[in-house]
Amino acid sequence: MQTDRNPEAGRPAVFLDRDGVLTEEHGYVASIEELHIFPYVRECVRQIHQKGYYAIVITNQSGVARGLFTEEALLEMNGYLMQQTGVDAVYYCPHHPEGKMEKYKKECRCRKPGIGMFREACKEFNVDMADSYMVGDRAGDILAGQNAGIKTILVESGYGTARLEAEVEPDYMCWDLRDIMNIL
Repeated sequence: MQTDRNPEAGRPAVFLDRDGVLTEEHGYVASIEELHIFPYVRECVRQIHQKGYYAIVITNQSGVARGLFTEEALLEMNGYLMQQTGVDAVYYCPHHPEGKMEKYKKECRCRKPGIGMFREACKEFNVDMADSYMVGDRAGDILAGQNAGIKTILVESGYGTARLEAEVEPDYMCWDLRDIMNIL
């Protein structure tokens, strides 16, 4: 593959929200049995890699703070997601300021639209942010991508435009993950 990218800058990434992008949106998913991965995701991740990008999941998981499932259960789901899809990593925020689990009840920089998870991924993967994307189904995903200074793609496969919690202007809009291949 020919590229104009600076090799010292690392590789760009496609940052992916989990629920509504890689998996069916079902509210709070508490176990592997409830985690329904879209059937096309593995092939899409393969294509993302083939195009020279990392595929990195960035997901808010406030169900931990709310006491709906444990962080251990979330780690199990993350491992399963990585195994089934081939994504390079899963970064998650278990916090929420209104959580009932004291350990996770807090304001933090990792919760989207904050950029803490992006920063962590950049440290571990040497991500070239100039050519990276954030793919999500909610306004918080788009705002997080914009806060991180990267291009954003809103997909309709989850909440999408029908249930945006804030007005946002993504760089691109697509039906689902398969459609982003034409953008990368």
